[in-house]
Amino acid sequence: MCGIVGVLGNHEVAPILVESLRRLEYRGYDSAGIATVNDAGQLHRRRAVGKLANLSDLLVHDSLPGKSGIGHTRWATHGAPTTDNAHPHRAGPVSVVHNGIIENFRELREELAAKGIKFVTETDTETVALLTQQHLRQGMDPRTAVEATLKRLEGAFALCFLFDGETDLMFAARKGSPLAIGHGDGEMFVGSDAIALAPMTDRITYLEEGDYAVITRAGAQIFDAAGAPVERAVKTVQMDAARIEKAGYKHFMAKEIAQQPTVVGEVLNDYVRGDKIVMDLGGIDFAKVERLSIVACGTAYYAGLTAKYWFEHYARLPVDIDVASEFRYREAPFAPGTLGVFVSQSGETADTLAALRYTKGKADKVLSLINVPESSIARESDVAVEIHAGIEVSVASTKAFTCQLATFAILALKAAHDRGQLDDASLAAHLADLRALPGLLSHALAIDTAVQGVARKLESARDVLFLGRGQMFPLALEGALKLKEISYIHAEGYASGELKHGPIALIDKDTPTVVMAPHDGLFDKTVSNMQEVMARGGRVILVSDVKAADKAAEGVWQTITMPDAPELIQPILYAVPAQLLAYHTAIAKGTDVDQPRNLAKSVTVE
Repeated sequence: MCGIVGVLGNHEVAPILVESLRRLEYRGYDSAGIATVNDAGQLHRRRAVGKLANLSDLLVHDSLPGKSGIGHTRWATHGAPTTDNAHPHRAGPVSVVHNGIIENFRELREELAAKGIKFVTETDTETVALLTQQHLRQGMDPRTAVEATLKRLEGAFALCFLFDGETDLMFAARKGSPLAIGHGDGEMFVGSDAIALAPMTDRITYLEEGDYAVITRAGAQIFDAAGAPVERAVKTVQMDAARIEKAGYKHFMAKEIAQQPTVVGEVLNDYVRGDKIVMDLGGIDFAKVERLSIVACGTAYYAGLTAKYWFEHYARLPVDIDVASEFRYREAPFAPGTLGVFVSQSGETADTLAALRYTKGKADKVLSLINVPESSIARESDVAVEIHAGIEVSVASTKAFTCQLATFAILALKAAHDRGQLDDASLAAHLADLRALPGLLSHALAIDTAVQGVARKLESARDVLFLGRGQMFPLALEGALKLKEISYIHAEGYASGELKHGPIALIDKDTPTVVMAPHDGLFDKTVSNMQEVMARGGRVILVSDVKAADKAAEGVWQTITMPDAPELIQPILYAVPAQLLAYHTAIAKGTDVDQPRNLAKSVTVE
């Protein structure tokens, strides 16, 4: 979750660290800090609670010289967001930044306390700095001290160390949390991901599980978990730093919503040629697949839940769908012919990665849908399918969701064709529907003004229900998630038919109900459920196309009118009103759209 950056540079490093942390702030914004070693070899640090701007303000009045440094932006796990708990942590001559959780920190803390060592923070990370300090006091040099410390740590971590008196030395280690090394011209860099390093270098080495690195300006020596020297590839990563800017939009979320016609078009351009699907699946033949097991978290889970409808309806392929944080703990059995499918925007989601590792060797093959081709999940999958969303900065996922859906739709159609459920003509017709999607998404974005008016009426609501049937049920779940994420209004999504089995007790005049109801095979049943709401004084916001809205508009409180669309692509299209409704409600309430409280973008802890 947290963001890490390290620089051994040729210029004053504090501004570089802060700028790099700005690109990582989506990973956490409870506090931020940097530590540097100045030209005299003196180690100092500055830390501030809250967003990175507070650290920037502090550095204006209390600068930090030095050409070597590490930085951190925090998503709090152990300990409240306070200055003492902010990273970098320091113990004597060593300073450290950390992403992840040290699971045995309590035992280590007790061991250190028994030796009379005092703690000043509530964090698990402080034990790393104090352990390293203890090893230094025993006469070890920095490298040996770091190696000895790493051997004591259990859990998941990405770590970067800096030492007093060492102007050209930095250590990095990775277990369970991602870490990348950047190569410059007489300079070296460390970052939680390539985004942080984009302005400085495009030459990246990704540390593998268990690796640690000794870094100087001359380069990096990398060692595996057993301590043996290893070679890791230096890859050129295309990362346009300008794409991480707002480009005139008020928020990254607004920009990323507006990008959806373009990025979904890129998915189609890459995987569809005329009437053919040209997706390379590394030899996976859906005709031989007996079952899918889809695993994901949050918004990616809802994409998988939508895909379940598609795979089962079009390909007649049974699908299990699991939340990643629960999946491996129920010790799911795998029948022969099972394909494991894992979905993650970042490709580093800890729960999803752990579930993937559980699945390998049990399922026939592992396929992932990812947005970062060099991510851990991509590297550990048999086949990684890129969703082509591009950099997504806003914590609330938008364009990654629609790109996951578009990619899943193509996969489902390929499965249906491979399994003989769709002939060539039927496949061509569905692909034509998909090719219309970018234009329809552009058309859907025109509802923005209408949604603003509805959002102003939602601003005062304390609770909102979302309803949908069939393949619109996952969109109801996603709409509720988006609203609660960024507006802090309590919202729940339900299958429309489940309303009478409990949730109808929540209906009153103060609880708006958003009904996602395109004119499809289940429309009349959805309208019946909507009537049940209105009969009890509930206020309905109907999200539907012109034909459906004309049939069901009587008694409806508000209507958001969508373009007509074939059933296959309706869930992708209806992501737009769900996103815009959340966005404009958050604007009306004055909440932080891109960096909502308590959340972070890349969830790298369990």
